[in-house]
Amino acid sequence: MSLTRRRAEALLARFPECRVLVVGDLMLDRYVYGTVARISPEAPVPVVSVHTEKLMPGGAGNVAANVRALGASAAVHGWVGNDAEGRALRALLRRAGIDVAGVHAAGGGRTVVKTRVIAERQQVVRVDWDTGPAPAPEEAAAFLAALDGAAAEADGLILEDYGKGALTQRVVDGALRAARRAGIPTGLDPKNPNLRLDGIGMVTPNRAEAFATAGMPDPGPGPAPLRDRALRRAGAVLLDRWRPAHLLVTLGPQGMLLMAPDDASVHIPTRAREVFDVSGAGDTVIAVCLLARAAGAPAREAAELANVAAGVVVGKIGTAACTAEELLAAVSS
Repeated sequence: MSLTRRRAEALLARFPECRVLVVGDLMLDRYVYGTVARISPEAPVPVVSVHTEKLMPGGAGNVAANVRALGASAAVHGWVGNDAEGRALRALLRRAGIDVAGVHAAGGGRTVVKTRVIAERQQVVRVDWDTGPAPAPEEAAAFLAALDGAAAEADGLILEDYGKGALTQRVVDGALRAARRAGIPTGLDPKNPNLRLDGIGMVTPNRAEAFATAGMPDPGPGPAPLRDRALRRAGAVLLDRWRPAHLLVTLGPQGMLLMAPDDASVHIPTRAREVFDVSGAGDTVIAVCLLARAAGAPAREAAELANVAAGVVVGKIGTAACTAEELLAAVSS
């Protein structure tokens, strides 16, 4: 890793001066914790005796929470339903110190909720309500109009796509135009393979998303990402399709592969020590990458810092964030 502790300290010292705008799919993550002592007599499934329930911001909200955990300011721009879950999500975001002026309640649909049941540190089942909010045309127009002002106040823009409908092509175009006018770095955590990304700075698909978007079968990872011909071909397709300044493919246990149209690829090995839960790890990657870019880091340093942060959060249970103190300690180790 080329990133030193001294350089990481310098970047982290700039984070509190930065403000990041996160635009995309908002969701409420509900965690139900319990223990299992028997199998149900009704069906061959475990009976979970619940002892704790916890609510956390998910999707774009978790990205913003990661930004705040690192000491920067965060604003989120997205949709919730006009329901109790939407109000709970807004309250969680406010409590985390996140600006929710851009969180709009849609007249139709409901807030996206993902409920995970966890017993003995293992996820037993996940239950999703993911039809998503359904804004009327006039609500969508107001949403777009608010983007310009929000981007003008930001030092970086993240587009967070979970495929729930918030990131339409019209929203993406409007957000990227606003970012260009403001002269700020941009990034996308992708889901929809058909989005056009005029002028995007960095895109961070995982391996499965990269192959799916490239329309290629994944033969499985080879021993070395830089010699993985299928992965390199898929990356080349995405560079040609999306035309980002940088493509960062996350590879789980193999770390990350950083690619650029006119630059050599760089493999960044994983920093995870013990993996308990990968929920939200992609949110951490895009949050740290974009925040580091807003603080002046080149792409490789930003990717290395994000890789270390991802290694921290997968060692936690639940949709988690990495603090500045944890990140610096992990860089040092």
